[in-house]
Amino acid sequence: MNKKPNRRSALKVLLTGSAALVAAPLLPTSAACSPSTHSLKNNIQHAVCRWCFNDLTVDQLCIEAKKMGIKGIDLVGPKDWPTLQKHGLVSSMCNGAEISLVKGWNDTSLHATLIKNYTEHIELVAAAGYKNLICFSGNRNGMDDETGLKNSAAGLQQIMALAEKKGVVIQMELLNSKVDHKDYMCDRTAWGVELCKRIGSPNFKLLYDIYHMQIDEGDVIRTIKDNHSFIGHYHTAGVPGRHEIDDTQELFYPAIMRTIVETGFTDFVAQEFIPTAKDKLVSLKKAVEICDV
Repeated sequence: MNKKPNRRSALKVLLTGSAALVAAPLLPTSAACSPSTHSLKNNIQHAVCRWCFNDLTVDQLCIEAKKMGIKGIDLVGPKDWPTLQKHGLVSSMCNGAEISLVKGWNDTSLHATLIKNYTEHIELVAAAGYKNLICFSGNRNGMDDETGLKNSAAGLQQIMALAEKKGVVIQMELLNSKVDHKDYMCDRTAWGVELCKRIGSPNFKLLYDIYHMQIDEGDVIRTIKDNHSFIGHYHTAGVPGRHEIDDTQELFYPAIMRTIVETGFTDFVAQEFIPTAKDKLVSLKKAVEICDV
């Protein structure tokens, strides 16, 4: 492909629904397609992000993921939930309420739309028996940190009572602003933690993306240890390049995963890397095994 897939374009497709699959691709005939003989430790729950495997239908991804011991699919909206349920998988990080990555809660002019969207989606997530719903800060557009915190807290506090009542956790994703998402506001753990404190709800957490935070601040293990009570979900990918999490990149995921387990975290860690291997499912299976500590 001439154009490398990225998170922003994938989410745009999911939000607009403009890229429905016309024909189902052939699946590779690799070991990853056979029932896994690897016994998972189940100290964490494994998930995979839908957009990284858009060459498969949701149905195909569910079939292959389940063989690997994966329990959830991240970043799918209500239209795909019946498919996940058919395969006994959960929507481990729901989406569809957000406007975009660049237009988020730090912009008060968007609050009316966001409050409407999230109120509707909290009801949908709860009715489906799911828990996590993603949100974004939006870009700075010249805004200072304090104003962004004040604006974001003011908007999000208006949906938290419903989220608490319905048992839904709103999770703001930390994204790097150095390489992938220029000008994104929630680009440092400290900013996100301060927002959590100002909102003051157990149903507002951070989605800590290990790839993104390695790029913008590093010190991943210490940061997780110090801030784990504010983190409700994790994403993985290799640095640099957002590819496989094996020994071709700089992060040592077994140590990171052990740290996550040691904090008492028992929720989902989702693979969000863009595979470069010919057989993408082999890469996914290997990533699950690397993270299963």
